[in-house]
Amino acid sequence: MPKVKVTVVKGFSVEEVFGDDVPDYFPEKFRSPCWRHPVGQELIAEKFNCPEGFCNWAYADIHRHIADLELDSEYYDRWMKGKRVQYVSCTDGMRPVVFKLERIVD
Repeated sequence: MPKVKVTVVKGFSVEEVFGDDVPDYFPEKFRSPCWRHPVGQELIAEKFNCPEGFCNWAYADIHRHIADLELDSEYYDRWMKGKRVQYVSCTDGMRPVVFKLERIVD
């Protein structure tokens, strides 16, 4: 079965999301980009399982895209002109992370 390489493209800080209007209740120590997924980190998803060390919340947000790539959905032929790559993000409204998903076949 094909695997999906997950690469961290960008992590946003609270200031990048909110600009000068950062909520007062957001602690200073959590204002940096997500510590769990640094830019450039690469993980391999296979058999619909969350890669070890991957944020469970982020995986819940993007797993349907990973499944599409693993199953080789016709979406890629119809809309993506055969490219098996997607850019998706987690839904953390304070510090979102953007991931590049690439279908790989051994």
